[in-house]
Amino acid sequence: MNSKEIVFTAMELGKPPRIPVAPFGCGVWTIHRSGTNFKDLSQDAERMAKTNLDIYEKFKPDIVYVGSGYNNLHAAALGGSIKYREIGAPDLEEPYINEVSDIEKLDLGKIPNDPVIQTIWKAARIVKKEIGDEVVVTVTAWGPFTLAAQLVGVEKMMRAPFKNKELVSATCDFAVKMIEAIFEPLIDDGTIEMITMADPTASGDLISRKQFEKFAVPPLKKVTAWAKSKGVKSLLHICGDTNNRLDLFPETGADCISLDQKVELSRAISEIGNKICIAGNVNPVVVLDRGDVEKVKEVAMQCLKTGAPNGGFILMPGCDHPPTVPDENLAMFYDLAKNYTD
Repeated sequence: MNSKEIVFTAMELGKPPRIPVAPFGCGVWTIHRSGTNFKDLSQDAERMAKTNLDIYEKFKPDIVYVGSGYNNLHAAALGGSIKYREIGAPDLEEPYINEVSDIEKLDLGKIPNDPVIQTIWKAARIVKKEIGDEVVVTVTAWGPFTLAAQLVGVEKMMRAPFKNKELVSATCDFAVKMIEAIFEPLIDDGTIEMITMADPTASGDLISRKQFEKFAVPPLKKVTAWAKSKGVKSLLHICGDTNNRLDLFPETGADCISLDQKVELSRAISEIGNKICIAGNVNPVVVLDRGDVEKVKEVAMQCLKTGAPNGGFILMPGCDHPPTVPDENLAMFYDLAKNYTD
């Protein structure tokens, strides 16, 4: 099996000949390591592609994420303004949906013409052409609840489930259409065979289980059902403590759920490991960034021993990792998984 086949076997709950291993996103780290920045790369598809290809050649991850860190720029494509930072992902400066009627004024037809989205699409096609026969090439986007929160403002989104349920549902439905518009050209031309979404605003640290089930799961199901109808897989990451909603993750329709380090991996394997592929969940800050090689080996090995025995598992960090993670720690992380036997 090649790298791509190993990942997809795990996502189908099979047991591949070795454990697949990948970062989650890692756009900030990739760009920081390349010595460039988000703004410059947003205007140069060839350089954006090269940053991803350089990392692939160095570490040989099983998944390569193009456009990671640019998720807020998807929202800006419809008229928002972006604030770039020296280090860190760009931010949407202001939300632009205040009420349901504002949604009708937004034009999804702007997405294919947005210069940054065009850059990401072109970079993804370059990466696919270079390595896509062997490895999973994907593009990242916010999940619908998080994208909706960017459009209306996170604080307002936290209050809206109590005060304005219609705004939450309508904005999430619009976010579904945005996400599909971002992914569709790359699916249709065969560039990507898996979509990747991060839905951090749906975290257990921010919304209750009841709110997650009512407002976050339905739009996720719409996106993943659409992806399945297109013949591609879905990888979903949700940040924070989600121990109280593990049983809801298979209902999202995602093929794989990437778990935060706050989640008890053994519990997740026990509760849902036979229903959905699980990825995780080495602490990206305490272990990968601040730990030494031996600490990485210790924690990653424990994850492998917990997750690997029955298949349907991918070794990943518990979230996107910081820009300062040392190469030697990542080398241990990847090598350990690729050489692990149970």
